[in-house]
Amino acid sequence: MERRQLLKTAGILATGGITSLAGCSSSGNGDEGGGEPTTTETQETGGSGGSKVGSNTVMMVTEGSEYYFDPIGLFVESGDTVTFEIKSGSHSATAYKKGNGPASVTRIPEGADAFNSEILSEQGATYEHTFETTGTYDYFCIPHKTLGMVGRIVVGDPGGPAEGSMPPDGDVPESQTIVDQGSVSYSEFSG
Repeated sequence: MERRQLLKTAGILATGGITSLAGCSSSGNGDEGGGEPTTTETQETGGSGGSKVGSNTVMMVTEGSEYYFDPIGLFVESGDTVTFEIKSGSHSATAYKKGNGPASVTRIPEGADAFNSEILSEQGATYEHTFETTGTYDYFCIPHKTLGMVGRIVVGDPGGPAEGSMPPDGDVPESQTIVDQGSVSYSEFSG
């Protein structure tokens, strides 16, 4: 995990005050203090999906100087919908497909729809994507890509350009581990 720490440190130094300008840090102590309830920003792509409610949710988290997806690895079947939800901070879920957001490489199966939530800011905001094409999908958070905020979803069976290597911006669990376990939490992977 030395590479992950090196990427975090380099990214923090490189981005300096930009993260605070982008609203990327957590606002502190959650909902304490009687603030107004947050509204949900929801963007949907694809069909209705076949997932059980809540079973395919990936949380997007800012925790101190750590930015991560949890679980960092998730297995779903073709036709399942995954919900990406802001737990804290401001994040995106963006597929590695050349030309999709700041992606310079493609790490999703050929013919698969690229997804990009854009940056979501409000706690509880969600973005959904239905995965139709079998294979391995690597994705990242736009503002925290250089800090190693990456994730992997395996749909059905591993395959495609993401197999056999790690994303350019961080490490993720091996696809077969994700298939075998169903999901790999960030703490289990990084701990």
